[in-house]
Amino acid sequence: MMRKARISDPFWTPYERLVRETVIPYQWEMLNDRVPGAEPSHCMKNFRIAAGLEEGNFGGFVFQDSDLAKWLEAVGHSLASHPDPELERIADEAIDLALQAQWDDGYLNTYFSIEAPEKRWTNLTDCHELYCAGHMIEAAVAYYEATGKRKLLDAMCRFADYIDSVFGTEPGKIRGYDGHQEIELALVKLYNTTGNERYLKLSQYFIDERGREPKFFEQEWEARGQTSFWNGGAKAAKPHHEYHQSHLPVREQTKAVGHAVRAVYMYTAMADLARLTGDTGLLEACRKLWDNMTTKQMYITGGIGSTHHGEAFTFDYDLPNDTVYAETCASIGLIFFAQRMLQLEADSKYADVIERALHNLVLAGMSKDGHNYFYVNPLEVWPEASAQNPGKHHVKPARPKWYGCACCPPNIARLISSLGDYIYTADEKTKTVYAHLFIGSEFTLHLGDVPVTLQQQSSLPWEGNVKLQVSPKTATRFTLALRIPSWCADRPRLLVNGAETDYSNAEKGGYAHIDREWSEGDVVEWQLPLRAEWIVAHPEIRANAGKAAIQYGPLVYCLEETDNGKPLASLSFGPDSTLHARFDPGLLGGVVVIETEGRKADENGWSGENPYLPAGIIQAASRVKARAVPYFLWGNRESGEMSVWLRFQA
Repeated sequence: MMRKARISDPFWTPYERLVRETVIPYQWEMLNDRVPGAEPSHCMKNFRIAAGLEEGNFGGFVFQDSDLAKWLEAVGHSLASHPDPELERIADEAIDLALQAQWDDGYLNTYFSIEAPEKRWTNLTDCHELYCAGHMIEAAVAYYEATGKRKLLDAMCRFADYIDSVFGTEPGKIRGYDGHQEIELALVKLYNTTGNERYLKLSQYFIDERGREPKFFEQEWEARGQTSFWNGGAKAAKPHHEYHQSHLPVREQTKAVGHAVRAVYMYTAMADLARLTGDTGLLEACRKLWDNMTTKQMYITGGIGSTHHGEAFTFDYDLPNDTVYAETCASIGLIFFAQRMLQLEADSKYADVIERALHNLVLAGMSKDGHNYFYVNPLEVWPEASAQNPGKHHVKPARPKWYGCACCPPNIARLISSLGDYIYTADEKTKTVYAHLFIGSEFTLHLGDVPVTLQQQSSLPWEGNVKLQVSPKTATRFTLALRIPSWCADRPRLLVNGAETDYSNAEKGGYAHIDREWSEGDVVEWQLPLRAEWIVAHPEIRANAGKAAIQYGPLVYCLEETDNGKPLASLSFGPDSTLHARFDPGLLGGVVVIETEGRKADENGWSGENPYLPAGIIQAASRVKARAVPYFLWGNRESGEMSVWLRFQA
């Protein structure tokens, strides 16, 4: 398994440092309920109770264990690049505590240990047992790879062995799967780390079994008296199979449906298995699901999941801006899926989505100081509506400190801590090294017996200058493939050792391929043209009819009330609204702002007696200046209105 690149980048290094120095310690305090004014987590208290160290009842959601697991995974990724003895000591103590709560047979789940030990594996639809197990397995793999310590890894191998003894098609086993996918991709990671094919086959079982007849969730529902965990054990409606992506066998699914996070976690495992087993049916299903999701159900920010009802997909082109859900975890899962598809086939569309979701939605999910988080990521905010319209109660005009269901904050931490895993891949068969993301970093890989080190410098996202120094230990021939970003308004310029190089006959899959013999110290310059542009949406995206958004390189922009007054809906723009990009060193640590001119509707002609008047008697809109800021930074100043999509008269 290739090691991650070590990041050294003017844009991303501060975020990596923020996670390491602020977010991980802050979240540890949260998990221990030591942050005043925040919703209690109950997480570590649950482990102490389950371990027999305290008395009490289980607190929080049934899947609360996963918060510790994701935190431990973030710690593992952070320690891999930045050793920290004190953080490692805290993590070791947390692991010791968690394993005191593990049963002799390997089972680990604090809810069932405390509240209902006799009911384990009786409500997989609702209770997330395998989901929690999967996250703890991922934590074990990351922590072992960072520290070499096997305690948690061995414990999770024991847990996985036990799960394998419980689930399967053999007589006496439960022929089922979890309501929230996660175990599937975690087992692939455990297989990659241990080489034990038992875990790969178990992952295959969970993927292959899902959606087959008879429907497992219905059988389980009948067996427990048609009740649901979520309504106190009262009678409940039959499980909704599309919500759980269990409506069809996975190879027959062609559209993204149901709970968005569950979907992309499952698609990630499908792509993993397609790569490792050569399953062409899974690969084709992944391609169809990817295309449907990213071309018909994805927001310009890289968000997915358009309704808060079930945190779910709805239907093609239904992408409302003001009631959107676009959970942070869903876009993180989308990035996981895209990364696995890149490992299957080098197509720049996957890396484009990683870059889009990473720079826009994922970063928007966390405040600039690392202490507050969005669960929902809207593209339009009207604070009064958030407060008073029940249909928009989920849309927050400011980031809360924490959530009772706190899946997103530790998910952000584990992704940013592992960002070095997403920059490069290598194809040993074709001797091709792909640069997918342009993030300053150092990366060493082996092509055959030859170590090759890549040192990348990047000025993105504010400027488009990228430089790669290529240093094989001995001169060797291979191909370096550079992604041509979809946002490039003009053709990138390529220089090799200072000489301009024509790559027009060497483009494949959205990458410029440079095939040559490389020697130590060779330098590649990749000059990416950045330009602020008005972007319009597909005509079938009705929410954006007559509107446009601003994009600059990989960044989507928005207007905030603090810069432009309110109501933002009274502003309109057109072809004469020229966009001017300017670096503002004093704003939010230094950002490129986009300035333009538009028109603002005159409110003076309106009285309180009539909210509707003939268009002919309304005064013409006045000319005003407007300023847009990167979407990922919205809500870091004064609370107020925000909008990505703006009225635009073509």
